[in-house]
Amino acid sequence: MAKLISLLLIAAMAVQIIRPLGLPGLRKRMDFWKIALFAFAMTALVVMIRPS
Repeated sequence: MAKLISLLLIAAMAVQIIRPLGLPGLRKRMDFWKIALFAFAMTALVVMIRPS
């Protein structure tokens, strides 16, 4: 699950650099770092709730 989320968010970052998504907060090409920060938080959350 963590790998799938990571791949989807990396794809969203690539799309954001090529052509901005136009979502609130993601209107400029340089806003791809916000997706990266969200990706880091989501990956950390998945790792924390995953059973050991």
